Amino acid sequence: YFVRGASLQKMQADTELAQAPADGITAAVFANTNNTLLAASWDGTLRLYDAEKNELHHMFQPNSAQLDASFSVDDGKGFAGGVDSKLRMFDFKSGSSTVLGEHSKAIKCVEYCGATGLVLTGSWDRSLKLWDPRAHDPLSGSCELKGKVFSMSLSGNKAVVATSERHVLIFDTRKLSAPEQDRLSSLQHQLRVVRCFPNATGYAVGSTEGRVAIEYFDPNPEIQKKKYAFKCHRKNVDGQQLLYPVNALAFHPKYGTFASGGCDGVVSVWDGFAKKRICQYPKYETSIAYLDYNFDGSLLAITQSYTFEENERDHPRQNTNTNIASFVALIVVFRDAIFIRKVTDQECKSRVVQ
Repeated sequence: YFVRGASLQKMQADTELAQAPADGITAAVFANTNNTLLAASWDGTLRLYDAEKNELHHMFQPNSAQLDASFSVDDGKGFAGGVDSKLRMFDFKSGSSTVLGEHSKAIKCVEYCGATGLVLTGSWDRSLKLWDPRAHDPLSGSCELKGKVFSMSLSGNKAVVATSERHVLIFDTRKLSAPEQDRLSSLQHQLRVVRCFPNATGYAVGSTEGRVAIEYFDPNPEIQKKKYAFKCHRKNVDGQQLLYPVNALAFHPKYGTFASGGCDGVVSVWDGFAKKRICQYPKYETSIAYLDYNFDGSLLAITQSYTFEENERDHPRQNTNTNIASFVALIVVFRDAIFIRKVTDQECKSRVVQ
């Protein structure tokens, strides 16, 4: 029941970052106070860009696929984890890296908590761990979970964790021993992404069925009446409706509206409170894997990268086909790229008079 918004031009507003990762991009997150961008990838690198100047400043090589990354509060350091189960800290000034600790299986999510100066990690080993990068023994807390961690988001001291079996767990990071709330999502299929509202009153969660749910922290029944879910990232083909996973969500830091990206290669911007779609960008070449607004909402990093929704397929950067036309066609469909879009108020500001 969302009202349709405008379709906007892509190429005029998008700048593609040079020297993109050579394999699936798992995260591309902006710094807290400037337009530095940190990108994690299956190619075993962590890349630090100046998104405004389109320059690659550092390329760290932990030599293991990196699944998520986050900046420290002063943006001088980065934290990343991946399939080798290790949490690493990267110092951007010295170019050095340090292993802070590890899980027993891959680290799927990494978030830095500015309120406490601690790093929170979520893993496929069904646990959360809290780390103090300043301490000699960094591990400062942990919690065993019922499911694998698929996505995580922080707002102040609130941590929201989306896990397997469609559970959403809400933690106070100062009391990590058990969740404050354990909710079964209203979405009926696997959860892909969760992001907190900028005002810390709730969160949005997206699933593989092409649907997003808007939820609120306050258990008060009157507040819970405001929650809802809506369909998105779907299209009709030959009389059948195709449902695309929602891989990415990002809230605008100033207006509280949010962007969603899916395996259909589409990015839409929504006014979740007015239940309206503000705009939709022209289709990208392959799946949208990650979205993030910069600190003031003037830029949106849009990551296109095949997310294996159709299982293993030939990757263009590894293809050995000598047929140039076929090779070029594969690149057009599957290449990994990060686009930086200059955002206007028309694209992200609510049009509903408050």
